[in-house]
Amino acid sequence: MALNRDRAANVSVVSLDKAASSVILTTAFDIPGRETGEIVDIVGAEVAIGVNIFKDIANAWRDTFGGRSNTVQTTLRDARVQCQAELRREAFRIGADAVIGVRFAYSEASVATGTGGGILFVSATGTAVSLGD
Repeated sequence: MALNRDRAANVSVVSLDKAASSVILTTAFDIPGRETGEIVDIVGAEVAIGVNIFKDIANAWRDTFGGRSNTVQTTLRDARVQCQAELRREAFRIGADAVIGVRFAYSEASVATGTGGGILFVSATGTAVSLGD
């Protein structure tokens, strides 16, 4: 059903991002002042960001001496923003006006290559809906 409603089939990425920016994202299950028309589909986005050895060294100092890691916080924030953009694109592609019930999940994985790197994962899911007037 959703694949037949692809509004973005012949749209450039820049145009798609601009058009998709009108898609509302919320962790709530309704949008104040708007009526949910129909559930279109479940949408999701995943971002995996490699953490290099230099970031790991900075984090090791934070682990030893305490304090917040601005490097990791910035990386996680960037990944969350990327997930939100991907959710908007996906919802727009399938004809949805909003994504409700958005949930984020964070995870990490160590890479056993001896390089000291790791990967941070951020995923987001939600219910794509059409809105009534």
